[in-house]
Amino acid sequence: MIDQQPFSTMALPDLIEIIPPAAPPAGVIAIPGSKSITNRALILAALAEGQVTLEGALWSEDTQVMVECLRKLGFEIRVSPDPHEPANRSILVQGRGIEAVRGGTEDVPLELHVGNAGTAARFLAAFVCLGQGIFRLSGVARMHQRPQAALFRALRELGYRVDATGGGDTLPAKIHGTGPQRGRCRVSIGQSSQFASALLLVAKQGGWTVEVEGENQDESPYVVMTSDMVRQFPGQGGLFRIEPDASSGSYFVAAARLFDQAGVSTNPVSGEVPGGKRGGSLANSVRVAFWPESGLQVDEQFPRVIAAGSVEISRSGDLGDSILTAMILAPFGRRSTRFTDLGRLRVQECERVQAMRTELAKCGARVEERGDTLEIWPGPLHGAEIETYDDHRIAMCFAILGLRVPGIRLKNPACVKKTFPNFFQKLAAPAPSGLNIELRDGAGCVLDPKDLIAI
Repeated sequence: MIDQQPFSTMALPDLIEIIPPAAPPAGVIAIPGSKSITNRALILAALAEGQVTLEGALWSEDTQVMVECLRKLGFEIRVSPDPHEPANRSILVQGRGIEAVRGGTEDVPLELHVGNAGTAARFLAAFVCLGQGIFRLSGVARMHQRPQAALFRALRELGYRVDATGGGDTLPAKIHGTGPQRGRCRVSIGQSSQFASALLLVAKQGGWTVEVEGENQDESPYVVMTSDMVRQFPGQGGLFRIEPDASSGSYFVAAARLFDQAGVSTNPVSGEVPGGKRGGSLANSVRVAFWPESGLQVDEQFPRVIAAGSVEISRSGDLGDSILTAMILAPFGRRSTRFTDLGRLRVQECERVQAMRTELAKCGARVEERGDTLEIWPGPLHGAEIETYDDHRIAMCFAILGLRVPGIRLKNPACVKKTFPNFFQKLAAPAPSGLNIELRDGAGCVLDPKDLIAI
């Protein structure tokens, strides 16, 4: 079934300029579902022994990649609009338990294109081992540079044949599915927790015992997320609700913080949250509705970490992807902030350590890189044309910086489609559901909020 896409069909312009508001923005912003949870849930739903409905599922480039790959593998998936959030969907998956997925032959393998979706690449690599036949996984050029070796070694240890055809243990790769077969493997999460998550998602059906090596605070929260979801998921069929994405919510928490530091009383979190708790309160400027507090997402901690005003923030113990959002707040602090244990960021959608250092420096920030640490000092900033490196998180971070710094212009803003296709619409839409921020294209024309969907 083809999803009936309610978004505008206009593409975003090649350049977007953020116009800082004359007064502090106000709004209660709903955040789309978690990409990490959605793609894990899609794999678990495919393995279920019955029909599963995923409510609040993110509908973005990465999750669409996963859905289309599962459809190519023979799964029946129906997608319908979410009445509460345009970037979400209700996704119905007809689970097939351990029924074998059919691949191709050595000469004509079943092709699965994963774009630049790390979760799809890693999760599907383990998943298709349970099938029969040969599957070829490939992606965009950057995906072919991203690490896969630890996962491929673990799959080989379990007895599966994996042929990396591009040189080195990266994609593209041919994977020979031979069905479930009991075995034991060890997997390192030194470069990515997704290696362990890929194995753990299908370990029960595969008959695998998985030992995780290199357990550390940087990656273990995502391994815990996977293990918790495996336990909680309705394996016999049923309903699974996907909570809002905390990493995406961090941008609006940061927006609140920027104006709080300008003397405006703000509180970034508001609304009913899972478990019946309420976060935030009362007459504030920018708030995030339905802030997740289930414990599944490490970036749930972002409001608390930012409020603490620490001089050191670690990717090993404090934050996940939202550490990039914290970096754009650092020039507005009272003293320098060190961001540590950033090695993992170098092998994601782009080389994020270098990207953040380069683009903040363009804006006048004093930034020093030492090993896997960035130190950022307070100081005045100015506008610049920002290279987004086809990385959704770089684009969204600098868009928020543009709320305070005049002249921020973003190249290739459509890269936000990876996880938050209506991000710019949330910025530009009238309050209370948006921040009423003026956005212009490269020619200086004001953009209509209804057209600000990355497709």
